[in-house]
Amino acid sequence: MRHTDEEDEPLRLIRRYVTPDRRYLKVGGGLLGMSGRDRARFMKKLGKAAGEISPRELGMLLDRGWRERKTAAWLIAVAGRTEFRERLGELLLASEGPYAGQAYCVALAAFGTSADADPLVAYLDRYLPRPDLYYDQEAALGALLLLDAKLGADHAARFLAPDGLWQQWIDGPPSKDRDAPDSYREFIGQLCAFADESAKHCPTRRPGVTPHRR
Repeated sequence: MRHTDEEDEPLRLIRRYVTPDRRYLKVGGGLLGMSGRDRARFMKKLGKAAGEISPRELGMLLDRGWRERKTAAWLIAVAGRTEFRERLGELLLASEGPYAGQAYCVALAAFGTSADADPLVAYLDRYLPRPDLYYDQEAALGALLLLDAKLGADHAARFLAPDGLWQQWIDGPPSKDRDAPDSYREFIGQLCAFADESAKHCPTRRPGVTPHRR
């Protein structure tokens, strides 16, 4: 019986934290289209879930597919669980699957320290030289620019230098969006602001993680 319970636990976690209100689809850019009562209700439920889920359960979700990883990263961001910084950085760098990378970037940006810039820099160093890979380079740059703005740092400067890695990646095939880098910073900033608002409903929000300001 215990063996069956262990097998069923991931499914219970998915039903409790990932699939309600199609949460795994809504966290991310879809949040920006929410307004009014729907937005407030979603933030309240997200904050409550972030406060209820345990570190062990988060680890179990991070061991699964993109839906679980994406949702777990958002719950980590809302609760300010900086102990997952290294794990999120490893998952971002590995880029094993689609859709979750942006969530890792949001969480690192939401943590808001110089230590959170390191995995973003490592990611850009690995994937900007590969213009054929259109992964999460835009989200990573946006998160790094956001951290630079908060910390008064310039980690992103060398990537944005004339003829630097960012320009080489943009110019390489396949064709890519040519939005200004600051637009990616603003986008990640909006997502971080949503995480901060949701954190007001999370009783276990780490006191050392302060709300992010754009």
